[in-house]
Amino acid sequence: MITVNGQQENLAGDISVFAYLVQKNYPTTRIAVEKNGNIVPKSRYESTMITDGDKLEIVTFVGGG
Repeated sequence: MITVNGQQENLAGDISVFAYLVQKNYPTTRIAVEKNGNIVPKSRYESTMITDGDKLEIVTFVGGG
């Protein structure tokens, strides 16, 4: 089980941050991801794995004025 933005979620197996974002339909170009208190650089989304017990915070940037 992982926690995403304060909500618990079952995880079928280890998955990369990038694959998770795509699976959940996040706009990968306009977000920031924090994993266990550390910012994940966009260049590492594909190589950073999410595993059981991880805590993610995903923030989507929106434009406006």
